[in-house]
Amino acid sequence: MLRACVLDFHGSWSKYLPLIEFAYNNSYQASIEMPPYEALYGRKCRSPIHWDEMGERKFLGPELVRETAEAVEKIRKRLLAVQNRQKHYTDPRRREVIFDVGDKVFLKVAPMKGIMRFGKKEKLSPRYIGPFEILDKVRDIAYRLALPPLLSNVHNVFHVSMLRRYVPNPSHILSYEPLELSQDVSYEEEPVEILDRKEQELRSKKIPLVKVL
Repeated sequence: MLRACVLDFHGSWSKYLPLIEFAYNNSYQASIEMPPYEALYGRKCRSPIHWDEMGERKFLGPELVRETAEAVEKIRKRLLAVQNRQKHYTDPRRREVIFDVGDKVFLKVAPMKGIMRFGKKEKLSPRYIGPFEILDKVRDIAYRLALPPLLSNVHNVFHVSMLRRYVPNPSHILSYEPLELSQDVSYEEEPVEILDRKEQELRSKKIPLVKVL
C-alpha cells in the first residue's frame, strides 16, 4: 500500500498512513461482499468523508474535509490500480475448482522450518494431509472439512486454493497415524530407521548423506 502511494505524497507520505488504512478498511471487498470495517462492526464507518455527504461539512471546516476527501480518493485509485495489476498476473495461472459435498480432498499444510501446522513440522514433511470429506460448501471458494479429533483445534473452513481433489483408488489403503502431542501442541521427532545412503561428490571431498525415516 505504501509503494502505491509514496510517489503521490513525496516526502510527507508518513502522515497519510491513517488515511491509507482508512481507505483500505472502507473499500468494497469482493470476497466478503462489503468493506472490512462494516464486516467487523456491523455498520458503515462515520468519518469526515461520510459526514460531508450527510450535510455536516460546515461543522468540521470545508477545507479540511476537501483535502482529506481528495487524499482518500487518490489512495483508492492507486490501490485499485495495484489490485488490477496483481489480478492480471494471477488470473492466467488460476483455474476454477468446484467440489461437491461428500467429495474427498487433500489439505495443503505447507509446513515451514520451525513452525508446526496441522501436526506437521519442518520443510521435509508432506505438503498435503488427508484425504478429508467435504461437509459443506460455505462459499464458492470455501469449504468445510471433516477433520479428525487430532485437528479439533483447527478451524475446519478452508479456501479452495488449499484443497486438492482425491481420486479414489482401490489399492490405496488410508492410514492416519495419530501423534502424541504435548499441551503446547508440539511433539518430538525421533528417527525410526535409515532408508538410504549415498555420497555427494564435490571437487575436493565427498559428503556422506543418510535418508532417515
